Amino acid sequence: MTKQVNIGGVKVGGGASVKVQSMCTAKTSDIPAVTAQIAGLEGAGCEIIRVSVLDEEDARAIKTIKNSIHIPIVADIHFSARLAVAAIENGCDKVRINPGNIGGEDNIKLVADCIRAHNIPVRVGSNTGSIEKGFLEKYGRSEMALVESALHSASLLEKYGVTDIVLSVKASSVPLTYKAYTLLSSRTDYPLHIGVTEAGTYDYAVVKSSAALGALLLNGIGDTIRVSITGEPVREVFAARRLLRSLELDKDYVNVISCPTCGRCRWNSAELAEKVNAAVQNSRKRLTVAVMGCVVNGPGEAADADIGIAGAQDYCVIFKKGKVERRIQADHAEEEFLKEIYSVLND
Repeated sequence: MTKQVNIGGVKVGGGASVKVQSMCTAKTSDIPAVTAQIAGLEGAGCEIIRVSVLDEEDARAIKTIKNSIHIPIVADIHFSARLAVAAIENGCDKVRINPGNIGGEDNIKLVADCIRAHNIPVRVGSNTGSIEKGFLEKYGRSEMALVESALHSASLLEKYGVTDIVLSVKASSVPLTYKAYTLLSSRTDYPLHIGVTEAGTYDYAVVKSSAALGALLLNGIGDTIRVSITGEPVREVFAARRLLRSLELDKDYVNVISCPTCGRCRWNSAELAEKVNAAVQNSRKRLTVAVMGCVVNGPGEAADADIGIAGAQDYCVIFKKGKVERRIQADHAEEEFLKEIYSVLND
């Protein structure tokens, strides 16, 4: 089991649930845009948010942003110890730095002392574009290079008494990501932030992240995740939540199951399944809802569902735990089934 760190009241590692995080795309000094983006991310289930700090204005904005949000904020800084200190002093709950590019030993100590004084954690690590030169030359672009580089970064902070550390070793390659985190987990008990970097646009990013992160999480590796997707960040949170739910690591949600349909399906069950998903996606009640294509197999195949619907050409049946409760006309199916779902959710 990994050790546990506290990020603004959110526990990561040490047996805590896997935490979902994302990153703002708006410039941090644009406070209205950032707070609006974070509000949307919170509503989608984001538990930790990261922002870029490019200048003093960004660092100062953190103090104001914190007053309008309800989740911890992580400051992401590269190349500037001064900005790292400014972000910490303005109240960030965690800082993400690369000790190798922060500006030498004195600056590493400066940031480390500030981290300890404010009692916050730090994330360090490596990705395939930031492997320390010596490790890259020794091991090539490999899992060993990623891991050794990340552990070296941690050691630079440990030297000055910082031990609340989260590690990451991200790659764009799924196999390399899996091998690197598997190796890292065998070498340290620090909590791990897992993700596939530069994963691409939505469809491909979801597939790559599900393949790599799903495999890791099934092996008990990973304490906090980001599903990196080019574009609107709220989609990262929805994808991460769905991944955790498919792995049964997040249980407080409405699980919508639906069949792929076949020639026996004589009504638009696929459209209803999409509408049901949209209606319940933010609910935090544990419930299984089934939308099945035909009455021949539907109630039996979805016998474990708390509530379900299956259809024929002219009618549908609503069933609970595999038992048919009532028959309704097909043209009233959507309205009646959504009413039933809301009734169960509000019970």
